[in-house]
Amino acid sequence: MNQARKANQTAMVAEKKKMEAQPEPRGVSKEKWIEERKKKTGKLLDANGLDMSKSYMLDTQDMAEKKYKKWEKDPAPFGWDVFNQRTLYNAYKKRTKNVECDLEEYNRLKEADPEFYRDASSLQYGKAPKVSEDKIEKMVKELRDRDEKRGSFSRRRKFHDEKDVDSINDRNEHFNKKIERAFGRYTTEIKNNLERGTALPD
Repeated sequence: MNQARKANQTAMVAEKKKMEAQPEPRGVSKEKWIEERKKKTGKLLDANGLDMSKSYMLDTQDMAEKKYKKWEKDPAPFGWDVFNQRTLYNAYKKRTKNVECDLEEYNRLKEADPEFYRDASSLQYGKAPKVSEDKIEKMVKELRDRDEKRGSFSRRRKFHDEKDVDSINDRNEHFNKKIERAFGRYTTEIKNNLERGTALPD
């Protein structure tokens, strides 16, 4: 009787151990940590009235600087990376590198306007301060310089004389290339028959 009770007890303990979740080796698992962080971020965003796309607004200055330093170490952008946040930020830095900041004028404007840093509840919201003509000229000059620089990068694509002409204009040529990519393997025989004149009508 005692042996049966002991065997039952050990089996019960073994089953209980199996049922219990295995302790995680390094404290909290990565998934749980990410989930908890998302919940915390979500609560903070809700408290500030922001949505998930604006989670970067919760970053401190140190965190943002670390992020941007990481980005600076990466290689040059390629393909779709041309449009990501890092490259847009780098382009912004490049454009603002030559901008001169007049701190005296800035402080003077700040003192003159009590609502210099206005928020959405301000009655002055959306009202732009008076901008001097020379600053507008500088901005226009910068935009024109950018356009000139962009224009210098355009190049004509090479035209291959040996290639068969199967289009009536550039747009049609581009369309034909797309069609060829998609359906070329199915239509090669038909195309060859048409060119040889051996295609039979249905």
